[in-house]
Amino acid sequence: MIEQVKLRIGEDDLILETGRMAKQANGAVFARYAGSAVLATVCCSEKDIEGLDYVPLSVDYNEKYYAAGKIPGGFIKREGRPKDKEILVSRLIDRPMRPLFSKKFKREIQIVPTTISTDQINPPDVIAMIASSAAVMISDIPFDGPVGAVRVGYIDGEYIINPTFDQIENSELDIIVAGTEMGITMVEGGGKEVEESVLLQAIEEAHKTIKELCRIQLELVEKAGKEKIKLEDEEEPFELKDEIYSWAYPKLETACFEKGKLNRQKAIKKVKEEVLSRFEDRLEEEDIKKVSNLFEEMESEIVRKSILERGIRTDGRKPDEIRPITCEIDILPRTHGSALFTRGETQSLAVTTLGTVYDEQIMDDIEGDARKTFMLHYNFPPYSVGETGRLFTGRREIGHGHLAERALQAVLPSKEDFPYTIRIVSEILESNGSSSMASVCGGTLSLLNAGVPIKKSVAGIAMGLVTEGEKSVILSDILGEEDHLGDMDFKVAGTKDGITAFQMDIKIEAVDYNILKKALSQAREGRLYILDIMNKTIEEPRSSLSDFAPKIISMQINPDKIGAIIGLGGKVIKGISEKTGATINIEDSGNIIIYCKKKEGAEEAQAMIEALLEEPVVGKIYKGKVKRIVDFGAFIEYLPGKEGLCHISKISDRRVESVGDVLKEGQEVEVKIIEIDKMGRVNLSIKDAVEGPAGIVDRNSSHRSGNRSHQDRRHSRGPHRR
Repeated sequence: MIEQVKLRIGEDDLILETGRMAKQANGAVFARYAGSAVLATVCCSEKDIEGLDYVPLSVDYNEKYYAAGKIPGGFIKREGRPKDKEILVSRLIDRPMRPLFSKKFKREIQIVPTTISTDQINPPDVIAMIASSAAVMISDIPFDGPVGAVRVGYIDGEYIINPTFDQIENSELDIIVAGTEMGITMVEGGGKEVEESVLLQAIEEAHKTIKELCRIQLELVEKAGKEKIKLEDEEEPFELKDEIYSWAYPKLETACFEKGKLNRQKAIKKVKEEVLSRFEDRLEEEDIKKVSNLFEEMESEIVRKSILERGIRTDGRKPDEIRPITCEIDILPRTHGSALFTRGETQSLAVTTLGTVYDEQIMDDIEGDARKTFMLHYNFPPYSVGETGRLFTGRREIGHGHLAERALQAVLPSKEDFPYTIRIVSEILESNGSSSMASVCGGTLSLLNAGVPIKKSVAGIAMGLVTEGEKSVILSDILGEEDHLGDMDFKVAGTKDGITAFQMDIKIEAVDYNILKKALSQAREGRLYILDIMNKTIEEPRSSLSDFAPKIISMQINPDKIGAIIGLGGKVIKGISEKTGATINIEDSGNIIIYCKKKEGAEEAQAMIEALLEEPVVGKIYKGKVKRIVDFGAFIEYLPGKEGLCHISKISDRRVESVGDVLKEGQEVEVKIIEIDKMGRVNLSIKDAVEGPAGIVDRNSSHRSGNRSHQDRRHSRGPHRR
């Protein structure tokens, strides 16, 4: 039986429907908003997986090209591996939903939201988030939802819920907010240096619609919801728990405050080994995991208690204290820009590479073809945390790179002002908290070092939260363990004037808006502190680009002159490219962009194009090339494609008996335009191109007799007869 619920959002209805499609899944919801539609399904495995201490959830968002009436590009005409965008949307769905699944439900869970129609007006990602939550809600899988999600824009002082693609382009703010009826659980997005108050108000506006989205999902559950699978009973009590707790707690309390991440890990591991050794005779094999769980409980209690009661963190810092920071530039000799940003035990090597239009990334997806001129790629090798492992680009790398890319996107120059393709690679060399924000800081330094004229410097900081009852403490620049054991992880990046990127994940039921307000204020103080340190290393873009960077020159010409530059069959422009090594792109508007690996090649190509457009000027001296030799003189190309005659009498101050004796075809000479006649013919002079006794001397004249032969006189009269 088909069941539907509706909610009016803006000018259209959001419709959630079940009972018509994918009926063999545990749960399936077909969601429509205007011309965009997503089918979300959820399934779980039949059997439990023993020994799991995490939620075995996977989210695989995918977009079908037929949704936009397109056939995939390339040789293989079908959808392939997930694109970055699909992975990012999968993360958006996963993060607010994962905490609401119970770890007691030990079956694999797979959510598959598929965009099957798009009007290319309304983004389908938010629809997919809502449909995914609704599918799980009506299924038999235990879930503490529902979850609602909206996108919020901010244009001309007004907040817009679920803006269109065009509105997003013109918006000062673009964030996605997810949450439950109780409060917000996730925020991600960017802004054009928006103030903290604007972001807070946007979150409040979002929650009003989120509550309504949760309400209609509960209505759908009443109409079509299945009975939930019962969770397994609690595990049997651990008999040695109290005894181990009493013996290990004081030792663990000391170990948790060892200086240095690796030292802490070793100290905690040593206490655990001592426990296993001391209680070896009384521990069963299945108790080993219970000991590990107990240690995690004790560590959480110790760390959180110290922060809440003493205001002391595991590395000895106060809540608002930021770890020592060092900034270095010009780390790598042959790259276009490089920087090493180190904050505590987190370190990013950021490298900027400048490319041409041919290095742009072509984006072929259901939203339409586009070109991307800025990329930030984030790498997290296993050695950064002292481990071994496989080198690969996973969802974490793509998500962190996207956040850092968004943070810097807002301050980049326009393509007209800086026609380069820009790629930053952030290599995480060490990690203990907020490597994505280190990538923002390192990326800024490397851009400045490369000479990219960014508008302002950008810094990022990761904030945390520990709460207990009415008491809460906000942490600046959190460690990895504070992220793991804390109640919130939110990252804020921006300039001195406002926020450019934001990501927040809340791990508890809800957070008071006053806490968010205080956290954003504390984050701003930390951001300004980091920016001040960065500015002491480099504050303005380097005055010139690296010698190893490609040279790009942009020039505008009269469109009517394009033909002269291209030449018959492209002969002229090909000749310029072959001689200089430059690639030349000419637009119909007359805009010419010259690309070359070497500065000299680009400048030579520019000079050749300018010469093609140059009109001859009487009295001006040119560097020419002898094209043809005749009895009475030589025809010399003084500008590309433009020739003039240098009469034999104008070659030298001395008498020239034969032109061929002093000039050769292909020879380069300086010439001066002495006349342009009524028919536009240009007369040149070599001897007048320089001061004093000048011109080219007949190499045989000193061996000749003063008496000229009849044949000589005949040849010399030729030009006069012309």
